[in-house]
Amino acid sequence: MPLTSVAETEAKLRERLIPLAQYRAYQDGEAFVSDWLTVDQTMIDRFAVATHDHQFIHVDPERAKAETPYGGTIAHGFLTLSLLSPLAYDALPGVEGTRMGINYGFDKVRFLNPVKSGARVRGRFRMIGLTERAVSLQTAWDAAIEIEGAAKPALTAHWITLAIVEPPAD
Repeated sequence: MPLTSVAETEAKLRERLIPLAQYRAYQDGEAFVSDWLTVDQTMIDRFAVATHDHQFIHVDPERAKAETPYGGTIAHGFLTLSLLSPLAYDALPGVEGTRMGINYGFDKVRFLNPVKSGARVRGRFRMIGLTERAVSLQTAWDAAIEIEGAAKPALTAHWITLAIVEPPAD
């Protein structure tokens, strides 16, 4: 599932394009669920470098095992949050005629359960709102990142995405 290039990402998105009428029908419907993704220490370490957040609970397995209740390192909360995008690529449909997608923001994010190094996570997304404009679609999602074998998700969020679409033909 990890996407390593623009071409792979765009190909994955093209696989899931559907007509707007079909997309509309998903509002308040069943959830979309991604495949599992492993959050390993290499991913956590790379995130620490990118964000300059080298707190020991993330990057020092021995100390984290000795000094925390987690038994080892855990992913940064913002790393977990950032995984919504690749998990969405794997699960969510896109609308035919979309030129690009934009992360519009969040109304609410809650970190409920730490993701331990080596854990597998997946995204669960349910469309709860859709605002259509001339050249964009704003979609609201109830989103969660679930941890394999855990009763509580790692996080829940009210996520808003924006798709820039081809203008209607005259």
